[in-house]
Amino acid sequence: MWSQSEKVRRFFVENLRLKKDGSCVISGSEARHMTKVVRMRPGDRFELMGGEGERFLAVVRSIGPRQVLVDIERALVASAPSPVEITLCQAILRSDPMDYLIQKTSELGVDRIFPFFSMRTVAKIESEKFEKRVRHWQGVAVSAAKQCGRPLPARVSSPTSLPELLIGLSGEECLKVVLWEEEESMGLKGLLKESAKKERVIGMVGPEGGFSMEEIRMTRKEGFIPVSVGSRVLRAETAAMTLVALVQYEWGDLG
Repeated sequence: MWSQSEKVRRFFVENLRLKKDGSCVISGSEARHMTKVVRMRPGDRFELMGGEGERFLAVVRSIGPRQVLVDIERALVASAPSPVEITLCQAILRSDPMDYLIQKTSELGVDRIFPFFSMRTVAKIESEKFEKRVRHWQGVAVSAAKQCGRPLPARVSSPTSLPELLIGLSGEECLKVVLWEEEESMGLKGLLKESAKKERVIGMVGPEGGFSMEEIRMTRKEGFIPVSVGSRVLRAETAAMTLVALVQYEWGDLG
């Protein structure tokens, strides 16, 4: 007898369509993963996650060359979302640190990730490769959601420039913070404790070399509050994880 407390494999289908008989066809990368990597067999049970937060206990009925037919046994109770929506604006890092950042902040419950190019961005991505890179990043977020059991993965947007990003975020009614290693008077933890809770937080983290003074001025103009996360000099990916964890601890569902 399977229970939700047991460790179970999870698979994610963005556009989940159930047939009238309670079955569902899984194709594409998830089908390949099920058959070629995990080597599931008819009768194997797993958790099926949909792009709108649906969760089901499902069982493999049959396996074809390019698709897997499964039967839905019952709906599962989805975990409650965090009371705070977290958007992470992240200056693009080198490949491995960026993947690690997306994985870990997704596990911590970030909702949206906006990658952007800043003045000191080291990593270079040709515009014609944006779509491929975003698909890769989204795959990392989906894998993280499956691993930790969150009902929806973080959504990763296409890379943009900092000025374009700030224009898109103007007028947002929420708490906006930018991590800046030179900020000495305002800490993120103190700001969260002193501020009235908001339903949404937008956090911005710079690249390996940090933000320039001009970029900090730009963010301030759009309502971002420069904050620090302590005296330690953190890697960009560690800083992003710390930001998300602090917001979830003070205002969200962590701890």
